[in-house]
Amino acid sequence: MSAYGMASDSWVLTRRTLLHWRNQPAQSVLGLLFPVMVLLMFGYLFGGAMVVPGGGDYREFLLPGMFTLTMAFGLEGTYTAVAADAQRGVTDRFRTMPISAASVVTGRSVADMLNAAAGLLVMIGCGLAIGWRWHNGAGDALSAVGLLLLLRYALLWLGIWLALAAGKPETLIALQILVWPLGFLSSVFTSPETMPGWLGTIATWNPLSATAAATRALFGNPGFGGDNAILLAVLWPLALLAVFVPLAIRRYRRLT
Repeated sequence: MSAYGMASDSWVLTRRTLLHWRNQPAQSVLGLLFPVMVLLMFGYLFGGAMVVPGGGDYREFLLPGMFTLTMAFGLEGTYTAVAADAQRGVTDRFRTMPISAASVVTGRSVADMLNAAAGLLVMIGCGLAIGWRWHNGAGDALSAVGLLLLLRYALLWLGIWLALAAGKPETLIALQILVWPLGFLSSVFTSPETMPGWLGTIATWNPLSATAAATRALFGNPGFGGDNAILLAVLWPLALLAVFVPLAIRRYRRLT
């Protein structure tokens, strides 16, 4: 299949997902507002008890972490949609059509990236409303947004592979059990410097911590930066993509 044909098929499948979201606006709106609720809860209920290492406003420390966690939250939506298609036989129908396996999973990933961009815009707007600001100029701010979307792109391919491997939406609870510890065992809400030694080491090497630290540095916000944070924020997603893109496409081709 030509590159044009693959791109055309991918866009058709992307539009399919967008039409589903348009027909279910309540679900989409709730998905966008859930990270806002978590942000307000930590920013206002717990923020007064938090101390930022080196000083600084906790909300400015929190916002880049919440941007990062919002990218991880999308993993559950990707998993649910792909697993539901597999269980209902929709994926089998796609496999009987003259389209490439890459088009099906790529179409899903493009739709999810559009949703991720919308969610990130909502979070940035909420952050500006409660007093968060970036301080290093528009160029660095756009670089931080690029790192956040790169992380989301890598995680959604992980979600696609997990959904195709598991094949049942009911197993979402197992994924949720993994996502929440991954989010909390990081520098999203607090610095690894405040944790016990072994736990801080795990949190430091968490891919979410790398992106959170890099975006704090690029936005000019206070908090744990770490060495080579920007480099790690690029290398972690690239490593995940190198592993899970071919695995997801191979798993789709081998579906029975």
